[in-house]
Amino acid sequence: MRSFFSTRNVVVLLFLVVTIGAIGIFRARATDSEAVEVGATTARDVFRSYVTASGEIVATRFADVGSSVMGRVVELSVREGEQVRAGQTLARIDPVQARSDTDAAAAQISALEAEQSGAQNQIAVATAEREAAEARALEASQALDRANELFAAQLLPAAERDAAITAAGAARAQVRAAQAAVARAEQALAAAGRRVAQARAQATGARDLLDKTNITAPMDGIVSRLQVRQGEMVVIGIQNQPGTTLMTISDLSSINAEVKVAEADVLRLEVGQPASVTLDAVPDTAFPGQVVEIGASALPIQGTGAAAREFRVVVRLDAAPPSLRPGLTCDAEILAQQRTDVVTAPLQAVVLRPRTAGEPDAAGVFVVRDGRAIFTPVTAGVIGGLEIEVTGVDANTPIVVGPFQTLRTLVDGAAVRAAQ
Repeated sequence: MRSFFSTRNVVVLLFLVVTIGAIGIFRARATDSEAVEVGATTARDVFRSYVTASGEIVATRFADVGSSVMGRVVELSVREGEQVRAGQTLARIDPVQARSDTDAAAAQISALEAEQSGAQNQIAVATAEREAAEARALEASQALDRANELFAAQLLPAAERDAAITAAGAARAQVRAAQAAVARAEQALAAAGRRVAQARAQATGARDLLDKTNITAPMDGIVSRLQVRQGEMVVIGIQNQPGTTLMTISDLSSINAEVKVAEADVLRLEVGQPASVTLDAVPDTAFPGQVVEIGASALPIQGTGAAAREFRVVVRLDAAPPSLRPGLTCDAEILAQQRTDVVTAPLQAVVLRPRTAGEPDAAGVFVVRDGRAIFTPVTAGVIGGLEIEVTGVDANTPIVVGPFQTLRTLVDGAAVRAAQ
């Protein structure tokens, strides 16, 4: 029998030892490397960034029709969806109270005008009495002058002269009293005139309220919403309590989409940017439009829970079909930015890494080179969907794109391998 340790067996053993050692070394090296997802940067001829938001269809011009008079709806002349013209009577509120107020105001004007006429007569009487008093005063003055002349010539006793002086003084007092009576009469006439003007103003208000019992259309359009029925009571708004809205008139010749845009995106929008609007009610159809209005302040937060702020943005549809109706839900995709001839990378591949002390963190990607992840600083640009514009790397450069947890802790120069 040959020895087990023949030359052939020794060679086989040595081969097995070397193979097992190589496998061990390979596994050890593989254990030291990170398993990562590898992607690549992409060259884009045109790269667009969109802002998406949801909202509803509204008419460009619409008016909520209320009532300035409280009462019962005694007549309703239109139906929802009906076409109306500006000035057309839409409904009628019970006019009994308003008509009675108008009649009372007219009667009050008549009474006050009679008082005004009486005040004018009083002025005429007082003026006549003043003229008579002035004539008597003139006569008494002339009599006093003659009495003084006679008294100086010692032809008139002192008693008669004193009587003439007293008569002249009494006549002057009567003149002053008559003048005061004229002034009182004139004041009474002015007060009567003001009361007449006040009554006429009240009558104008009463007639206005009577006219407003007829609810008319403020504009051409259709009745897009009818919220009352004949026989119901309507009220007017008082302080913080809103009044009854009878109906909404909408001009559907021009249609808008009002959407709510998140605060993170609103600063990227400008008036005039193109948009595309889609509706669940009209599938497989996109309506072109453009941004015509951007809210200057955030919308109120609904509810008590914390939420991101949103801004109202209005998109005017270029060619909306007449079948669209206010209230339809819609989604808008607004073209915020556009670049040409750029290089993009997956959004999650761009990470921040610290620089030297005192400097802000640098944005970059991990380029895969010779089994190593090399951190390469880039300048980030426009974000479009799940990709971002990057400057600092060439197109088709292999980069680490995940997993997210690995990217958070990956360091420059780390050994990596592509995950299977």
